[in-house]
Amino acid sequence: MSDPECRVGPRGLRRGAALTLVFAGVLATGAATGALPRGQAQEPPVHPRSVAATADRDEVAEAAADAVADGKSGTEAAEEVVSRSGDRWGAVYDEREYEEFEDALGGTYTGVGLAARRSADGQVAVARIQPGSPADRAGIRSGDLLRTVDGRRVDRLPVSDVVSLLRGDRTGAKAGSTVSLGVRRGAATRTETLRRARLTVESVTVRRIGAERSGPSGAVRIAVASFTKGSGAAVRDAVRDAPAGAGVLLDLRGNPGGLVTEAVTAASAFLDGGLVATYDVHGEQHALYAKSGGDTERPVVVLVDGGTMSAAELVTGALQDRGRAVTVGSRTFGKGSVQMPSKLAGGSVAELTVGHYRTPAGHGVDGKGITPDLAVSARAQERAETVLSGLGGGS
Repeated sequence: MSDPECRVGPRGLRRGAALTLVFAGVLATGAATGALPRGQAQEPPVHPRSVAATADRDEVAEAAADAVADGKSGTEAAEEVVSRSGDRWGAVYDEREYEEFEDALGGTYTGVGLAARRSADGQVAVARIQPGSPADRAGIRSGDLLRTVDGRRVDRLPVSDVVSLLRGDRTGAKAGSTVSLGVRRGAATRTETLRRARLTVESVTVRRIGAERSGPSGAVRIAVASFTKGSGAAVRDAVRDAPAGAGVLLDLRGNPGGLVTEAVTAASAFLDGGLVATYDVHGEQHALYAKSGGDTERPVVVLVDGGTMSAAELVTGALQDRGRAVTVGSRTFGKGSVQMPSKLAGGSVAELTVGHYRTPAGHGVDGKGITPDLAVSARAQERAETVLSGLGGGS
């Protein structure tokens, strides 16, 4: 590989939309991408390459260059080629979008601090509110329904489009710009005007769980919202700081992925070296290895669902295949392809699929997901805590 890095992670949901996914909690058709280091393989297992459609890098670059030479948009020309190729996870970003995307992977974004989801009855609901954010200060709460954004009805829009409106992606909105939200709570409807802000998100939260959470025993829940910069070290530190004998519930539900280097660091917290995953780039095999010195003694349960994607599936597969954790929940999303970024004429960036990764046991993830050891949907966290208690990890 001549490129300094490649990506495993998703396609942006059209231009700019993927920029929202790490922090907006949106599960639609994509998620955040992750940076993979260059190959570290020492004769990893060889597996057949996937036959999934991919875009031709040279064709995309040529289309962008020709468009720019003709005074047209290189980004739009490249997007057309990627769309025609059938590369499901390929994406093209203009220069500003890609800068914001990189910022998002670093843990910052411009927005109002509101995570959206599709409710059971098809409406757009508030999934969670970031403490101290503009949405929090305006009194918007989890469970509220979003009716309009800047006067536009949003109930029939894809959630990714709603989040894009909240962030102002299409208009290039910056911190300090305003957005008007129509919000319904119960029978009451009101309009709130929020001022967008530059926000920082803590992607890892830690808390004690179980009846004895204030005592020396019990268990620790480590929830990872996404694998942004620093999240792997945060997981490692949380494991090291957990009381002796306390089990760990690693909650990866709704985690759309992120930086794979961070995912490997997180997996290393529970492993003493060894294989985390293999991946191919244009047929060339590579491998990712855990760092030595992780905690291999305390009980671990990994909690997953259909929103567990990409780098989060990499962690799940590694801990499951290595026999280091019991996985509980529902089948994961199945995002296991590798993207590599390249600069195009005009300053845009194309991320095109170049390969796929596999778990230590050689299982492909893309399009299949990971089946947990204990499949549950209702009261999944309660069941996971029960399993952890049975492993001797407290609850």
